[in-house]
Amino acid sequence: MDFQNITQVWDRVVGTQAAPPVWLVWVCAAVALAAVLPRGLWHVTRNAVTIAHEGGHGLVAVVSGRRLQGIRLHSDTSGLTVSRGKPHGVGMVLTAAAGYTAPPLIGLAGAWLLSAGHITALLWGAVVLLLAMLLMIRNAYGLLTVVVAGGAFLLVSWLADARVQAAFGYLVVWFLLAGGVRPVFELQRKRRHGGAPDSDADQLARLTHVPAAMWLVLFYAVALCSLIGGARFLLGATS
Repeated sequence: MDFQNITQVWDRVVGTQAAPPVWLVWVCAAVALAAVLPRGLWHVTRNAVTIAHEGGHGLVAVVSGRRLQGIRLHSDTSGLTVSRGKPHGVGMVLTAAAGYTAPPLIGLAGAWLLSAGHITALLWGAVVLLLAMLLMIRNAYGLLTVVVAGGAFLLVSWLADARVQAAFGYLVVWFLLAGGVRPVFELQRKRRHGGAPDSDADQLARLTHVPAAMWLVLFYAVALCSLIGGARFLLGATS
């Protein structure tokens, strides 16, 4: 690839693309909801939310000065992120709080990028983040999941035309915004029936002496506010 081609690729990534028609944005929203609401399909699509969840734990662990040891993604859509550092303190609290808040916040950031016309930049940014996460995956299923996700973003960003890129980007962001809400409901239901004693909310309760229910309220607030704010970005960007 010569310098001119490199420049063209760079201009494509950092440049802006035209906003999609409003009907396409609504179709993407409907498809995203259809991927989140049915129980059977959710068991498959929830893997994408788990990637964002565990990626959030890992990113905040590194940023807060902890040593990230590895990430595991399981076929039952659960995951585990292991980091080393002080077993208490701000870094540990932020790391524990990052899981359930990461998918909706990533969705909100993606909605902002799309509203500014940076569709290709969103796709390439996802490729970079997934590649970084791939280096920390410690099991075969997690490796397969992240490779498939990263490959999808790479193929769409490199080969697809502007309309397909827009549809893919809006679908992913709508899915993260809607899919960021359901896990909080699931966690609340499990805790109501005595399950998930070592959930993020319960770990945060032990770390901060703030009741787990209050951390659930925080997770709900972040997820719902991100959904509302992200929807405003996405619907306001249509042509």
